[in-house]
Amino acid sequence: MRMIEFIKEFLGFIINRKKFWLIPILFFLFIFGGLIVLTQGTAIAPFIYTIF
Repeated sequence: MRMIEFIKEFLGFIINRKKFWLIPILFFLFIFGGLIVLTQGTAIAPFIYTIF
């Protein structure tokens, strides 16, 4: 339950403070983080790390 409350509060912060530029940054961080976790230990992993 605490994570859901945190997400609600964070989204409220973004909307109230008009910090909409944070949304694409968080989106790409989430995508790249998920990609690294999913490809960990596979043959694709060295190609993912070259992005950074």
